[in-house]
Amino acid sequence: MTIHGRTGATPPDLTSVRPYGDTLDDGIMQLSFSLPVPFGDEAREAARRLLLAMGLEDPQIYHAADLGDGYTFVIVYARTRATIDFTSIEVAKVAAPQRSKKEIEALVAERVGRDIVVLGACTGTDAHTVGIDAIMNMKGFDGDKGLEAYRGVAAWNLGAQVPNEELVARAIELDADVLLVSQIVTQKDVHKVNLTELVELLEAEGLRERLLIAAGGPRIGHELALELGFDAGFGPGTRAVQVASWMVDELIARGLVERTPHGRRSS
Repeated sequence: MTIHGRTGATPPDLTSVRPYGDTLDDGIMQLSFSLPVPFGDEAREAARRLLLAMGLEDPQIYHAADLGDGYTFVIVYARTRATIDFTSIEVAKVAAPQRSKKEIEALVAERVGRDIVVLGACTGTDAHTVGIDAIMNMKGFDGDKGLEAYRGVAAWNLGAQVPNEELVARAIELDADVLLVSQIVTQKDVHKVNLTELVELLEAEGLRERLLIAAGGPRIGHELALELGFDAGFGPGTRAVQVASWMVDELIARGLVERTPHGRRSS
């Protein structure tokens, strides 16, 4: 049997999908985890028994390492009989047409007629700026330039560990149209706490309905972002052109492009 779309491959049954390791539908998975037990044969057996207790079959310990202080890291292979119906899956996604940078710039010039003010930041204690830099910075990522390179966009990258209060203050000072928040640190769901606090601060200042807010990060999805009061959520692999296309469409659709003679948006 051949797989991965090669000639002669047997098409998978999308109504009954399970992992595979060696051959299609064999149910084999690779897992890695740490256990709070001393390194040794007992740790390997503990990992094996844990997988059996989870309902997995034929667990095999391929690697084990001593993490020190009575902790062990393991990599294991095991088999599952569980399947899912892939055809029944519906996922909340950000709706925005695929456009090029030039097409977005032309749309801004035609429909907005001014610079869109975008603030980006890693908020709270988060110091991981790789994601927000890829979206905001001139050089962007993998040939896809960031928002600083867009005509018709005034992009402000505020960097890391920006308190929510400071982000709100800068949004008022710069009369922001869009806030982009990156959250990489997610231990104990701190990202949910931090994002919720930002929404509450914007509501308290009467700003929530006057601008767009989007969140991004490894554990951020569109559905979660909506639940937390954001307008959009972008997961790993998102590029600046996707964010730009979304924000331009949303600003136009919500009537947030007009400004008063003093430069402030009309409510």
